[in-house]
Amino acid sequence: MSEFNIYKPNDEIKPLFIPLSSKYYDQYKSGEKSEELRLYGPRWNEKTCPPGRRVILSRGYGKKHRMTGVIWQFKKQRATTFGSTYRAAVLDVYGTLEVDIAVMLITELSEVNR
Repeated sequence: MSEFNIYKPNDEIKPLFIPLSSKYYDQYKSGEKSEELRLYGPRWNEKTCPPGRRVILSRGYGKKHRMTGVIWQFKKQRATTFGSTYRAAVLDVYGTLEVDIAVMLITELSEVNR
């Protein structure tokens, strides 16, 4: 398991767009969810998701429901090392635990008014 990289403000790069299903978007909105899990690879890694990078969380791909936030911490973690809730989520999406996962802790959430 890797250690987290810690937040350093960075407004020099374009915000990272993260489309979410309604279920997960609503969990961020309510404060129930703060970590985003994605398959580690060319799109989701230390270079593309550095702490301090701003994000846009979107309910689907529409522009009506969006929030902004900041990646506070990032780590790469093998799915087999997660607790039962995250293990079940990874299995549901990817069908295996033999994958590396990009884990982003997202903070400073605020709704975008349109």
